[in-house]
Amino acid sequence: MKFKELKNKTPQELEILLKESRNKILDLEIQATTGQLKHVREIRKNKTMVAQILTLINNQSNKKK
Repeated sequence: MKFKELKNKTPQELEILLKESRNKILDLEIQATTGQLKHVREIRKNKTMVAQILTLINNQSNKKK
């Protein structure tokens, strides 16, 4: 998902995406350790998405203050 698409999400949707992305990272890391994952870069993509979501959540909370 692109950063522009994430900007249009509500805080509740961002929280849901954050949980899903963190669970996906956990699953991918388990697959990587067992040798089942062929594209290890997927872990990096998901970690980047988590960072972007956290940035948006923090920016939205700072604007409320």
